[in-house]
Order: sequence, then C-alpha cells, then structure tokens
Amino acid sequence: MSFQAYIDAIEKKTGRIPQELVDEAHARGYGPDTKAGEIVAWLAEDYGLGRGHAMALVHVVRTGPQISDKHVGSGGTHSDPSDMLRLDGLANRTT
Repeated sequence: MSFQAYIDAIEKKTGRIPQELVDEAHARGYGPDTKAGEIVAWLAEDYGLGRGHAMALVHVVRTGPQISDKHVGSGGTHSDPSDMLRLDGLANRTT
C-alpha cells in the first residue's frame, strides 16, 4: 500500500479530510517534538484508527506532507506518484 493510499484510507475510515485531522492535531499542540505514541493514542481514541494508519498521519503532523522519493514512480506495491502527499480530500481531486 502506498503512503498516499494510507492517507486516503484514513479519510474513508474517519470521514474527515486528512488536512482537517492535521489541523486538529496542530490545534491540540502536536508537532515536530510530539512523541508518536501520544498522537497514535489520540487517533485511536477519537477516530478508531489502528497503529499503521495513525503512524502515516503522525509523519504528516510532525514533518508535513513531503515524503521520501524512495518509492516515487517505482511501480512497486508501495509506489507513490509524487513525493508530496495530497491532504485535500478525495472529493477535491481531479487526478
């Protein structure tokens, strides 16, 4: 599953656009120095997310939407089309 697929699955599971969750996390004071476990616990309690999906969002909350280009365009299972995650929601995409 690509990183973007994890982010998209979070939207499907929670009904919230990923950017909304990131904004909520920042409003709660979560950021670069927040321990992953604290964010994971919040996402599990409030949104029922499992650890894998929560860890994808932890990355975005702590470091932003840019990801490593390691798998970009690799064609493999974890291939992403871009090194920039889309957080604007599935309904807002044309591509």
